[in-house]
Amino acid sequence: MARFIARCAMRWSDMDAYGHVNNTAYLAYLEQARVSMFFDRYDSSFAGGTVVKHHEITYLRPVVYHPEPLRLELWVDQVRAASFRVLYDVYDGDMLAAKASTTLVTFDFATDRPRRITHDERVVLAAYDDAPPDGVTPDGATPDDATPDGTTPDDATPDDSTPDDAGGVDETA
Repeated sequence: MARFIARCAMRWSDMDAYGHVNNTAYLAYLEQARVSMFFDRYDSSFAGGTVVKHHEITYLRPVVYHPEPLRLELWVDQVRAASFRVLYDVYDGDMLAAKASTTLVTFDFATDRPRRITHDERVVLAAYDDAPPDGVTPDGATPDDATPDGTTPDDATPDDSTPDDAGGVDETA
């Protein structure tokens, strides 16, 4: 499936003293877009609850307030036993202004513990998978780009992604 597209209006109050949208406003844009994505296909699958484990935002350029909304493209990856990640590209017009990710954990509020992602939830998440075509890695490399040991040049770079654990839930299943 193609990425989910959300449009988020900027508020005048989102600007800081320097005249551009303050970094903290981006969290609200991400939340607004993420909620829109899940309500786009809402079927009560996630009624059991989810909580945010981690946010990460890389700001690529400042955004100055204007009446046109920002365009956010969202997709899902790293679906594990009790967590998944939503990725975002934030566009100001045609310019990529920020890249972000949110790791979410499915949660049982009655027991106050993480819970496994259900089959129905996996079906919903799969609809937002933006995996590259077979034989292409997320960075665009193909098997031809691999080194003799089977790794791509980026495999040698330290991975600073979020930990695989979700509050004590076994993520290996």
